[in-house]
Amino acid sequence: MATPFFKTNPDIIKPYALMDLDDTLFQTQRKIDVWNLPTAKTEHLVCAVVNKQGVPLSFMSQRQANFFNWLLVSTDLIVVTARDRYEIKRVKLPFNSWQVLTHGAIILTSDGELLSTWQQHMYNELVPLQDKLNQLSQVFANHSKNDNSQLVFTPHIDSFSNGSVNEELTIYLAIKHTQKDHQALVELAKKLPTLIRDFEQDFYVHVNANNLAILPHAVHKRHAVQFLLDHHLDSQRPSFGFGDSLADLPFLQLLDWYGMPNHGQLHENISSQ
Repeated sequence: MATPFFKTNPDIIKPYALMDLDDTLFQTQRKIDVWNLPTAKTEHLVCAVVNKQGVPLSFMSQRQANFFNWLLVSTDLIVVTARDRYEIKRVKLPFNSWQVLTHGAIILTSDGELLSTWQQHMYNELVPLQDKLNQLSQVFANHSKNDNSQLVFTPHIDSFSNGSVNEELTIYLAIKHTQKDHQALVELAKKLPTLIRDFEQDFYVHVNANNLAILPHAVHKRHAVQFLLDHHLDSQRPSFGFGDSLADLPFLQLLDWYGMPNHGQLHENISSQ
């Protein structure tokens, strides 16, 4: 049987677009200035995120807003972000599909409901690590009380269930520097394996700009995206995605096509080689 040639088909099958958010689709004014983004004059900016007080915090340039609008209309847009369930509420964009949150520890359905099978899986993974996460939390909580400390420590906690049991569990730990000293965070990351026994057996560390995250190996965007691809997404539909961080690369490599903005950690890493 001869292989047919391509013919256009008016019945469009929407691809899946799996998208990181911060620094991929929007960013703060400080980063807009650093990256000198085009179409980002004040009158062109679109508010994408507000802070805890409801004040605009992160913005899309006109090009980014046009790109996002195209994604919403033309694809099944799936959020893949480090933001947790509380932080995602401050993103003022109309998402209407799956959401992979908290570095992959949480999956929400298109209705905004927790995906129960993933919840139970993550419960089983996180429970054995709670003592070590609490030990690390105590170390950083004590350190941040020091008058000379310029580190801001935040444990990310959410509710997980295992059948009838519903429990608050620590997922990962985040650290920022008040003066946005990236090198100070890099140096801290090098010291972390000495803080508790078998650190590297249970955890990995991700540093990007002014964010340091201490994560269990079970918590990763790649694991959650793989679960969606295997159990919930249509394998006949094409997939593509974008991310700005080295931590995005493993989930992007699961897709048919992937890319990055022309700024940020991933772009800089490739450009330097």
